[in-house]
Amino acid sequence: MSSSTAIFSTAADPLSAVSANGTSRAELGQDAFLTLMLAQLRNQDPLKPLEPQEFLGQLAQFSSVTGIQGMRDSVTELAGSLRSSQLLEGATLVGREVLASSDSVELGAEGGVSGMVSTPEGSSRIDVRIRDASGALVRQISLEPQAGMSSFNWDGLDARGVRVPSGSYYVEATAQIGNYSETTETLLQQRVDSVTFDAAGGGLTLNTTAGSLALGAVRRVM
Repeated sequence: MSSSTAIFSTAADPLSAVSANGTSRAELGQDAFLTLMLAQLRNQDPLKPLEPQEFLGQLAQFSSVTGIQGMRDSVTELAGSLRSSQLLEGATLVGREVLASSDSVELGAEGGVSGMVSTPEGSSRIDVRIRDASGALVRQISLEPQAGMSSFNWDGLDARGVRVPSGSYYVEATAQIGNYSETTETLLQQRVDSVTFDAAGGGLTLNTTAGSLALGAVRRVM
């Protein structure tokens, strides 16, 4: 083997290069590398020995490729650990009530709905409006503003004091600030029935009584 014959291909992409036997450079282990290196040293042309710079270059190439492969393996292992950790954390939320950013809620045959609304600075009044699936106003609740967040409870009754049918309802809130009103965020209390892990997106979804929501939308666990 002459000095011009390198252990590895000189392709621009070190991970896509292949050896003479078709093995990917990234797949060559340390034993295979040493075997090839010794074979090259034994069979080199005495009149054209392997230059030290070329020898060191091949060592550097191998070190780089194996380092990248090792890093990939470590990242894959870490990702698997994070997925398992997320699933375990999500499982602990099943059956719990969470407070999450949402504008829709599911009213049961009994009980009501609880939530919070963001309170802008300078608010003099907070109005929470409950609407049915058609958009018709069912109930309006006026709140005394509290610093940061203002709590509200809807007992499931309409403006006449009549129990409304169970189902999906929409909640919106506005804050009165001086002479104008401002729409503000609503956080609704929901029960987590199950959790789903999206293997493609890598996110955890909470399946609640009001639908699905991302774990990142949760502001408080009750």
